[in-house]
Amino acid sequence: MKPSSFAYHAPKTIEEAVALLARVAPEDGRVIAGGQSLVPIMNFRLSTPGHLVDINGVAGLDRIREEKDVLVVPACVRHAAFETQVTPGPLGELLSAVAAHIAHHPIRTRGTFCGSLAHADPSSEWCLVATTLGADLTVQSVRGTRSIAAEDFIAGIMTTTLAPDELLVEVRIPLLPGDARFGFYEVSRRAGDFAMAAALVVWRLKDGKIAEPRIGVGGAEPRPRRVREAEAALAGRRPDGSAFETAAEAAAEAMSGIMEDARITTSFRRDLVRAVVRRALERSAS
Repeated sequence: MKPSSFAYHAPKTIEEAVALLARVAPEDGRVIAGGQSLVPIMNFRLSTPGHLVDINGVAGLDRIREEKDVLVVPACVRHAAFETQVTPGPLGELLSAVAAHIAHHPIRTRGTFCGSLAHADPSSEWCLVATTLGADLTVQSVRGTRSIAAEDFIAGIMTTTLAPDELLVEVRIPLLPGDARFGFYEVSRRAGDFAMAAALVVWRLKDGKIAEPRIGVGGAEPRPRRVREAEAALAGRRPDGSAFETAAEAAAEAMSGIMEDARITTSFRRDLVRAVVRRALERSAS
């Protein structure tokens, strides 16, 4: 199938882009960068925007940079950029490990980090990363610029708090301490498929015990989230199988809005959460 007709716009600056969005938003104007999520749903006529605002020509939106204690990922940075370490230390290693699980290489060369967050698929790896690590999203419109915490940006299944005339300009991810440990694990039917459940864990070791744990789960509920019940079960424990089992059980029990479909029951997905959290923790300790 082919998409319905639309008007195409190619701004050269962020100011021009947001001015266009202000004008075309009432006609379902949409931003396109990688198009790996938007174009398929347009082809199936699940979305019929009257205007596309292509931001690929806006200078500077494809360059990752560091500012003080954050990694800044602008709107046109592709998934493939993270296949090699974009920053030294644990955060760079984490992003590379996660990137390998996103779809397939041809898609990673076009799809974007920010586009994944704007699409807000519950199984999105980058949505899980941003939420777990406490990233901030910078959005801009003709009214000005504002910052939104990742956990407040994703409102539900493919739903965000981004206004129709706002452009997601960049994501700001806190750099991890040099001694931070992390683990990521997801379950999908085939390599490259959407995750049925995924977990990301980050923690530090102080005096032989787990400190500052972060445990995020995606793909199980309508949006990814930190599971603070599991973090509380892990904090202050020695990093061993008993602690990991307790935290995994706490994460599974904390899932209150588990998604169900014709193939995956609630109880099965809860079991998957238990498994991915435990395996992510095991990877973080190895």
